[in-house]
Amino acid sequence: PPLERQQKRLSVKENRSDLGQGTLDMLILRTLALQAMHGYGISVRIQQMSNGVFRVNAGSLFVALQRLQRDGLIRSEWKATENSRRAKYYVLTQQGRKRLNAETTSWNRQVAAIARILEAE
Repeated sequence: PPLERQQKRLSVKENRSDLGQGTLDMLILRTLALQAMHGYGISVRIQQMSNGVFRVNAGSLFVALQRLQRDGLIRSEWKATENSRRAKYYVLTQQGRKRLNAETTSWNRQVAAIARILEAE
């Protein structure tokens, strides 16, 4: 029945979380602060750390990685993977670490402010 399909589509959309550009950049930087990774690894790690709430689209990830590299926040190098294949690994730069710290501080301040507003009576 069409109504059931429409309800399923709605529930899928309601359960999916879209990441804005700035948020995705921050999550990538955080992931790379833990260790150097290739693109697929970054995507998997973000999904794992968010308990499946965030699934990063490969196209969005690629664009974000290019932007972060252009801005000097990450750099890349070709290395062998665990399966002995070659992959581009991304590494956080010192500038990237500084940006991550600033973004984390700002994010925490914003989240606290939003929580105060939502809890206001």
